[in-house]
Amino acid sequence: MDGTILVADDDRTIRTVLTQALTRAGCRVHATSSLTTLMRWVEEGKGDLVVSDVIMPDGNGLEMLPRIAQLRPGLPVIVISAQNTIMTAIQAAEAEAYDYLPKPFDLPDLMKRVARALDQRKIRAPRTPEILHPEGSEDLPLLGRTPAMQALYRLVARVMNSDLAVMVAGESGTGKSLIARTIHDFSDRRSLPFIVASAADLDGADGPATLLARARGGSLVFDEINDFDMAAQGRIVRMCDTAGDQAPRFMATTQVDLTARMEAGAFRDDLYYRLSGVTLVVPPLRERVEDIALLAEHFLARSAREGGMARRLSAEALDLVRAYSWPGNVRQLGNTLRRLTVTGSGAEITRAEVEAVLGSQPMMEPLKGGGDGEKLSASVARHLRRYFDLHGGSLPPAGLYGRILREVEGPLIEIALAASAGNQAKCADLLGINRNTLRKKITDLDIQVTRRRKLM
Repeated sequence: MDGTILVADDDRTIRTVLTQALTRAGCRVHATSSLTTLMRWVEEGKGDLVVSDVIMPDGNGLEMLPRIAQLRPGLPVIVISAQNTIMTAIQAAEAEAYDYLPKPFDLPDLMKRVARALDQRKIRAPRTPEILHPEGSEDLPLLGRTPAMQALYRLVARVMNSDLAVMVAGESGTGKSLIARTIHDFSDRRSLPFIVASAADLDGADGPATLLARARGGSLVFDEINDFDMAAQGRIVRMCDTAGDQAPRFMATTQVDLTARMEAGAFRDDLYYRLSGVTLVVPPLRERVEDIALLAEHFLARSAREGGMARRLSAEALDLVRAYSWPGNVRQLGNTLRRLTVTGSGAEITRAEVEAVLGSQPMMEPLKGGGDGEKLSASVARHLRRYFDLHGGSLPPAGLYGRILREVEGPLIEIALAASAGNQAKCADLLGINRNTLRKKITDLDIQVTRRRKLM
């Protein structure tokens, strides 16, 4: 690589690591902990690329992007942030950042993005970005630092201002409707109506025409399209074909595999292809265990803001929350934590309290989209295909093999430890691996081990 990189981050360790890595790669680096200094360098014409944190001691990095674009049109900016929310990804896209990466980031991945930005800087068109700050945006419970969620955020940011129809797939409680609403609220159609339609809204000769009139060029969402009968599906097809110049953006949500429905003759092929211009898959909570603590913190803080008791999960309680399968996904997690803040006492939520609440709830519901006898390999293949689909036409970041193994190993070892009541010797025997190997994996995967009574 060849170029001068301006690095702005208030974390000295990150500045040091990036400076060393970029220097070894052949770049010249200017690093600072101040946005004021960064902007002075930009005004002076220094730098071929900016790598900036969002929250800095003297300001917000995202708010500087319009000024950078005005001063230096075409200067690429890579945003890095510990704020692992969909809002950060959307605001970075709206502000025309070249790229966005959540912290903690993968250094080789960042280096590849830097190399691409330097290669493209000469042909990049000048732009005039705008940052949106809608009211209540920070309350969106679309949080996650796992690769699947971050890829979803980036894809949402890329498609929100296109006219492509959107299909949002995922289990109940994962936040499908929130994704659809977010796409509308941050798109060019945000000042127009957002209409959620059921099959009943299509009834009657005037049903489809009435829906189009209500939408008035905004967004029209068919909620749980998998529940619409064939007659309703036919009306939607005709609606899509006759919508005209003032057509709304069509979106749909589904919690089942529509391709299997099509093969069974229960879903129209022509409707599927009209509504799946781009498919966004929202992963279930059990597939992003690393996000549970972040979500729990959000729900507990929101409950306290709404007048509930300010409480936090003990380490043992968090252990149990992470090990539970959450068949109702994020919605079930939020309701459970709200109940614990209302019914409990004391600043700390104990493991016994969580056991009492979860003891009356199911451990797992049948997986949507898979047959009763679906093999593990088939389920893994299905989820991997969805993971690739999340990246649209692009390949996932390099290092996929290691990330996938980590995603599989972590839950496997955590569940095996829970089943073994935290006894590592029994767990190693159960897994069929050496105890020292198990200990190393527990350390590498940052798995917390607590000796406890078995739940099962």
